[in-house]
Amino acid sequence: MSLQLELVLIVGALLFFVSILAGKASSKFGVPALLLFLSVGMLFGSDGLGIQFENIKAAQSIASIALCIILFSGGMDTKIDEIRPIVARGVILATLGVFLTAIITGILIWWILGMTMKSAGIGFLTSLLLASTMSSTDSASVFSILRSKGLHLKNNLRPTLELESGSNDPMAFVLVITLIEIIKMEAVPNYWFVGFNLVLQLIIGALVGFLLGKFTVFVINRIKIGNDSLYPILVFTFCIFIFSLTYFVKGNGYLAVYVGGLVIGNSKFVHKRSSLNFFDGLAWMSQLLMFLTLGLLVRPHELVPILVPGLIISLAIILISRPFTVFLCLAPFRKMPIKDKAFVSWVGLRGAVPIIFAIFPVVENVPHARLIFNIVFLCTLVSLLVQGTTIPIVAKWLGLAENPSKVKELTEFDVEFSDEIKSTTAEIEITSKIIENGNRLMDLPLPDNTLAVLVKRNEIYFVPTGKTVLEVTDKLLIITDDKEALIETYKFLKIDYKG
Repeated sequence: MSLQLELVLIVGALLFFVSILAGKASSKFGVPALLLFLSVGMLFGSDGLGIQFENIKAAQSIASIALCIILFSGGMDTKIDEIRPIVARGVILATLGVFLTAIITGILIWWILGMTMKSAGIGFLTSLLLASTMSSTDSASVFSILRSKGLHLKNNLRPTLELESGSNDPMAFVLVITLIEIIKMEAVPNYWFVGFNLVLQLIIGALVGFLLGKFTVFVINRIKIGNDSLYPILVFTFCIFIFSLTYFVKGNGYLAVYVGGLVIGNSKFVHKRSSLNFFDGLAWMSQLLMFLTLGLLVRPHELVPILVPGLIISLAIILISRPFTVFLCLAPFRKMPIKDKAFVSWVGLRGAVPIIFAIFPVVENVPHARLIFNIVFLCTLVSLLVQGTTIPIVAKWLGLAENPSKVKELTEFDVEFSDEIKSTTAEIEITSKIIENGNRLMDLPLPDNTLAVLVKRNEIYFVPTGKTVLEVTDKLLIITDDKEALIETYKFLKIDYKG
């Protein structure tokens, strides 16, 4: 038993290590890291190096918990001030958009499979179920690609896309569960009741997420924990609590954790910075674990027979159902430029979430469940490869990408300031040119709104005063109001600003 555990741990460590290397390579070659995580899982799986992983329920549990963490982290990182101007369009895309995508894609799938795989005997309800699993954009993929690529978008497009992807999974989840129940009942359901139940789950999920988010902030700010490192763990505990409790009150847990994260991330609480950093790393680990697990689950040889219909379905979603849905949902927003709508339609990324939802029919023994899973997996690969790799290119082609100068990250000073502190920090290396008019700190022509707060000399750090004598190669940590003030400081010091 001990040997088996150690073997599992060493194989897991190897998978993580290879995946991290793949993630590093992704930034160099422009391939989404999540696609490479999936590929690593497939490489080590049953058709690759032979790791046999057939536990569908375990994969579903791992993926669900990982998605919960990713959505919570995405909510914490989303600024309400950024999404407030676009909340209407984001909500419409996340609800009506998902529903329309499922209907349109379901019709296309029914027609495509009827033309290419008549022997499969796929009915319309099964086609709708298959379409519903792919009806939402994947939050893990959107968050990862938009943030890791350092892509800056105009016209509030990034918050629009992140709000949609972070809040549209609940709608798709309810559609999938509902259709599975309808197919298993083999009877005509009460569609009014189904619709009412769907809306009710979303309302309960949003309400529970909001209330428990507020409660979380209240508890964190009033509880006194002796060990400061436990505060991020406390936030994580509430994340899991929000997700779990929502299930028992018949709400949607995925929406609840996203709303809860949104409330918590936009509130003031002690050790907020450390909690945000903790969840940033935890979200990346969850993405890695989730995509690895899903990659191990697939059998690549089963993708060969459905290659042609799978590719046609993928292109139909990318070029027909997604654009049609986006333009229809955003039609009331007449001030929104057509190129913005076109870009939103292109960033309809499929990722781990459709694969997770495709596991549900397998667990419930729905007819054609394995076919559904394989088609969804293939469509995900195509989406990540075609759309994921071209998002920066399409943004530049449409004139929606901007390259604002960024403040260079600190390398010599391991300090961070809260987001509530609207200031900018930078480090300057003292040269002979800087101190040519005097080597004391008071001799430097620093603007009034710029302060020198720390000096590093060799491996020694100290707080300077006006009389501190600076030496060449000293590193000086400065803090100023904002980026414009920092640029002004560089001009005073006759340093080229390379943001």
